[in-house]
Amino acid sequence: MPYSATPAPFSSPAVPEVVAPPSGAAKPRLTFIGTGYLGATYAICFAELGYEVLGVDVDADKIARLSAGEVPFHEPGLDELLRQNLASGRLRFGTSFEQAAQFGDVHFICVGTPQRDDGLSADLSYVEQAVTALAGALPRKALIVGKSTVPAGTATWVQQLVGKHADPELAVEVAWAPEFLQEGHAVEDVLRPSRLVLAYQTSWAGGLLYAAHKGVFELAATEDREVPVVTCDFATAELVKVAANSFLATKISFINAMSEVCEVAGADVTLLARAIGYDPRIGQRYLQAGVGFGGGCLPKDIRAFQARAQELGAGESLRFLHEVELINLRRRTRVLKLAAQLLDRPFGPAGPDLSGIRIAVLGATFKPNTDDVRDAPALAVTAMLHKAGAEVRVYDPQGMDNARAALPEVSYQPSLAAAVADAALVCVLTEWTEFRNADPTALGHLATSRVVIDGRNCLDPALWTAAGWEYHGMGRP
Repeated sequence: MPYSATPAPFSSPAVPEVVAPPSGAAKPRLTFIGTGYLGATYAICFAELGYEVLGVDVDADKIARLSAGEVPFHEPGLDELLRQNLASGRLRFGTSFEQAAQFGDVHFICVGTPQRDDGLSADLSYVEQAVTALAGALPRKALIVGKSTVPAGTATWVQQLVGKHADPELAVEVAWAPEFLQEGHAVEDVLRPSRLVLAYQTSWAGGLLYAAHKGVFELAATEDREVPVVTCDFATAELVKVAANSFLATKISFINAMSEVCEVAGADVTLLARAIGYDPRIGQRYLQAGVGFGGGCLPKDIRAFQARAQELGAGESLRFLHEVELINLRRRTRVLKLAAQLLDRPFGPAGPDLSGIRIAVLGATFKPNTDDVRDAPALAVTAMLHKAGAEVRVYDPQGMDNARAALPEVSYQPSLAAAVADAALVCVLTEWTEFRNADPTALGHLATSRVVIDGRNCLDPALWTAAGWEYHGMGRP
């Protein structure tokens, strides 16, 4: 593998002295290479913090939309910040690596690292292309900072790429600063991060990296709060994000496994979660049983983590993540089985036959407050229901276009009411506030049968039952 090199020893100071930007600007000029969800969000928010920022991408259409003030994805609050910072002149977008090299002091690599087509490992081809193109164009000393989620060993490999393609007299350096964005909460995560993890190997690199984050510290000071900083070696920085995602995935699958036990024991998983969540060692967050996790990070990250651990000879250490994923996928099938049971259709080896039954699916995104449908449990269940022969009608407040592109075979409705109309079964599969606050009495007049599967345990069972609905949650009696 390209990232199999042994990293250099870690010896950087905890709090380095801030250094002057190589460009001579008062503040370091920042570029964000890759303007997908990660890069665009960081570029916009760092411009809001007062930096001169250039976002770079090979996708000319994406750059045109951003330059016109249009965020290509849904993230609350980001559209307004984009327009404000374009107007201020601090924020620009382009497709030229030469322009980025001439402009920037600190270059953040924010390209995608999807799962490889031929296995579980992360595909680092976009990282290689970005670093190679940038390094070869640099006219002066600069700092290249990895932010994409990558396997352990990638930073050292990036150093080797820089050494191969950049002018050696420039002494270009590499650092790492992993991201911890939560979709739907990303603006706050950039401006007010829960922590910063910074990996660098010289005081110069550390000083410039701190200068690039000074705006974060200054905002925190005005709000009388601190930003925890973990200064570490490359390997630790690379492992932090995948370790965090693996823990979250494990916690979600744990409570979903308890949900399966609760269903056969006659217990209520929501009360169980509340009871164990009061233990400060456990906590309440991520103990909501449902149809499982999805999105563009957790599923592919835990697979890549297992693959890299296997390559490093530590595969047995992460064997439990295989079961974590199996539990997660089983939750999707559980909705299909429950639907067949409620509709009085037998579930054979090939699944149920739901022909002639209209089912309303509320939700297509993997979580609320995003339009992201990548590996979304809601869309996976929708596909299962459609394959079983059901007439599926889907509504999602933000994810309709992406869902339609990913699964064009089903019907998409313009409103919650239109989706529920004449439905024999309603499945709530994403916990949007619109669904949580829906009037069950009004919806009951639209549906042909008042039967609901609450795949996220986000509805009020008493309220829906009082309105005449047969309510079925996940792991609830």
